[in-house]
Amino acid sequence: MKYLCPVMAEKRTVAFHTLGCKLNFSETSTLSRLLENEGFEKTSFEDQADVYVINTCSVTDNADKECRHLVRRIQRKSPESLVVITGCYAQLKPKEIAEIPGVDLVLGAAEKFNIAQHIRELAKGDSAKICSCDIETITGFNASYSINDRTRTFLKVQDGCDYNCSFCTIPMARGKSRSDSIDNVLRNVEELTTTGVKEIVLTGVNLGDFGKGPDGNKRHEENFMDLIRELDKVKGIERYRISSIEPNLLTNEIIEFVANSDRFMPHFHMPLQSGSNEILGLMRRRYKRELYADRVNLIKTLMPHCAVGVDVIVGFPGESNAHFKETFDYLHGLDVTYLHVFTYSERDNTKALEIEPVVPVNIRNERNKSLRNLSYMKMQYFTQLHAGQTRKVLFERHERNGMMEGYTDNYIKVTMPYRADYANEVRDCTL
Repeated sequence: MKYLCPVMAEKRTVAFHTLGCKLNFSETSTLSRLLENEGFEKTSFEDQADVYVINTCSVTDNADKECRHLVRRIQRKSPESLVVITGCYAQLKPKEIAEIPGVDLVLGAAEKFNIAQHIRELAKGDSAKICSCDIETITGFNASYSINDRTRTFLKVQDGCDYNCSFCTIPMARGKSRSDSIDNVLRNVEELTTTGVKEIVLTGVNLGDFGKGPDGNKRHEENFMDLIRELDKVKGIERYRISSIEPNLLTNEIIEFVANSDRFMPHFHMPLQSGSNEILGLMRRRYKRELYADRVNLIKTLMPHCAVGVDVIVGFPGESNAHFKETFDYLHGLDVTYLHVFTYSERDNTKALEIEPVVPVNIRNERNKSLRNLSYMKMQYFTQLHAGQTRKVLFERHERNGMMEGYTDNYIKVTMPYRADYANEVRDCTL
């Protein structure tokens, strides 16, 4: 039975939930502003809302399952509300999502920024509407940034990826590599300076590939080094961070620039994925472990206090016990700070599905636990190295049980009793 959409009422509320990466957070914040400009009032995802928007990820199986779980929760608490699904999962499997009971609208990569128009045309009770397209036809770039949600702002400057790693669905979900122009990025940064933001985190799918125009061509004639050089000149922003950058695209010039900059923080996050060259080859990565180690060594030579984060995948097809030991020993001996450990999960239409032997799930989980323990020890060691030092900390606005949190320039988390005059301020703190 069809009934009037609740968003036709005078007061329309919308709630958002984001799964996945910093890039998704920046886009969710932009979608929120688009709907607020159309008269919607943003509310918490835990509260009742007229419209719920879930911005999905599809890097792992868990992200898909969590999306389904969230829809079921909405159905239980607010069955008459509209449910909109967008993001990578929505682009990859729109028909599968449309069949989830309670879903009203599925927006693919080309349509998510037209969300207001699509919601206006919805009526609860219709079958789920799919607005998607062939990812190969997407050429536009939509700038996004998060605001009001955090002290740090995520600024999207690049989207898509031309790499074809054998485990990854991101090129199928986001399309070819394309980026904003430096002029547009600077305009967004100037706008952010008026909001009181102290730190900007530069985000993208393949950030080091910055420079390709909206149609995927190198027509900007700009690169990532040009971008950070110009950003460093902008007054009003105290801190920049580079969210994640491929080791083969992190040049010596970029590392040296960060080492000499007061605004770019001593913190890099470089995906590794495996410490075995054989597995890196099967993954179709564009570097070897020797290059990765060279990057880390240069960073730590120029900035001994610099934090270095690592992405690593365990249980990739063909990863033997010897391969995993190679990865563990490599990371154990490498001067990195923390690990983001991902358990390999099969993704449709990826080349990794053709690789054998498949690693049993229980062994994948054991390897994940082993590297998470290593990550904990490395972070503890890095933190202890800085005990007694005075470092600059940017404290967040939020109060949690009388406490507040912040991060040092080199990404050490600091907790202290809440002080209103410290909120969204950079302060010297003895660790």
